Amino acid sequence: MAKVVDRTEKRYVYKMVDSPIGRLTLIATDEGLAGILWAKDCPRRVRLTVEAEDDRHPVLVETARQLGEYFAGQRKEFTVKLDVTGTAFQRQVWNALLTIPFGETRSYGQIARQIGNPSAVRAVGAANGRNPVSIIAPCHRVIGSTGKLTGFAGGLDTKAHLLALEGAKTGHYRLTGS
Repeated sequence: MAKVVDRTEKRYVYKMVDSPIGRLTLIATDEGLAGILWAKDCPRRVRLTVEAEDDRHPVLVETARQLGEYFAGQRKEFTVKLDVTGTAFQRQVWNALLTIPFGETRSYGQIARQIGNPSAVRAVGAANGRNPVSIIAPCHRVIGSTGKLTGFAGGLDTKAHLLALEGAKTGHYRLTGS
């Protein structure tokens, strides 16, 4: 027998912001930030049904303010509340990203070990690629074990730019294929 479940659907709203790395789409619910999308983001990477633009939504306004401070070199940590959707494994990886200090990097293998699943390096990479709140959950701080800058939804040049902005020791990093 079918059963009706009382479920409140989330309402997603967005705000566009300009940044030194291009135009970003910020997406939020009333509960928190749900996404930061790149100008040329793949629509399948973060699947959210956005209803309307809302330039005055408090979560979006606060996120834009904190991102502005970050790009101006005045912020090293974000305090905006998050409301992300993903599998239990993805959320575990995204929470691990939040522990990477400003200006430091970790390898996919280090993240896999941190979450207690050292053989899940490729799965960590896949979850990292689906991170809906890039920059805030700093997936740009995850690099290949050889020091190469690999896979980033915003592009490898953007990843290098963000690491340089943070003063990460980028001298030994190489773009994939370099």
